[in-house]
Amino acid sequence: MAEQITIKADVLRDFTRDVFRKAGLVDQQAAQTAAVLVWADLRGHPSHGVIRIPTYTGWIASGQIDVKARPKIVLSKGAVVRIDGEGAIGPAAMVPAADAATARAREHAVAWVLVQNHTHAGAVGYYAQCVAEAGMVAIVMSALRPMMAYHGTRGAAVSTNPIAIAMPGGIMLDMSTSAGSRGKLGVAKATGKPLPPGIALDRDGRPTTDANLAETLLPVGGAKGAGLSLMFECMTSAVLGSPLIASALRDAKLMKDFRQNSLLIAMDPSVIGSVDQLKAELAALASGIKSQQRAEGFDEILLPGERGARSFAARSRDGVPIPPKTWQQIVEVAGKLGVGVPEGIAA
Repeated sequence: MAEQITIKADVLRDFTRDVFRKAGLVDQQAAQTAAVLVWADLRGHPSHGVIRIPTYTGWIASGQIDVKARPKIVLSKGAVVRIDGEGAIGPAAMVPAADAATARAREHAVAWVLVQNHTHAGAVGYYAQCVAEAGMVAIVMSALRPMMAYHGTRGAAVSTNPIAIAMPGGIMLDMSTSAGSRGKLGVAKATGKPLPPGIALDRDGRPTTDANLAETLLPVGGAKGAGLSLMFECMTSAVLGSPLIASALRDAKLMKDFRQNSLLIAMDPSVIGSVDQLKAELAALASGIKSQQRAEGFDEILLPGERGARSFAARSRDGVPIPPKTWQQIVEVAGKLGVGVPEGIAA
């Protein structure tokens, strides 16, 4: 069996859209979800790519994702917007939130868009990039149920809350507050590779490199990552009056609730100066960093998002590689839904 199956991005995107449409999503939501997942694969982040298809379609089938949900603005006051996701699939709530953040920032110079009650949003960098491509400075963060140890705990007490910060011109940080994502555990299981040390704990709270034994993720930077995660919960869930961490710690049944809350912040830099000048300043900053003397073992100094941008360009041209085991699982889901495999691709 081949080590990878390579699929053209547009073919994979259309196939993914068709799978979600057959699973019950309306056309727009299916297309939004496909775009977000394939974007992650193109950027070289398979943990948030089409590997999620079996999980998302399973949540649709079980009702965790409400296919009848139509996210809507429930509060609009000045620069602040509140969107109720109504239990919709994440991209269906987050794409309009990114649009709202951009539009509100154009009007008020800044925007603070809170999104409640949506399911997994995929790679939050997608939404930050959408805002940045409109000429805005963007910050996106999400909060979800406990799945990561707080510094000093033996089990899950906070979440792996992701954050993305994007600037006009392409510099973008997209990271989790955990040392490794739960999606990467899935990739490790699919490929049979061990986890790096310091990523996860087993069910007894002991460090493990076996993805099959991993139960709880560890925070990046110890207390610093744990503290960031806690503050993201404060800035999203607590502000919304929709607590995720505290309620789950009180009631173990809620630990399996996959709903999320998010915050999108946008700022229009044109109110301060020229966007073109900002891009020039950022280019000069990048050049200055990359021209520094390299540490031993480094062939190049990379900026946040640079590796992902290169991967996006290469995979847009050459296709998206997918592990055979992952592809087989996706094809099985598609077959049950009556979606055929794209022409020229074997299961």
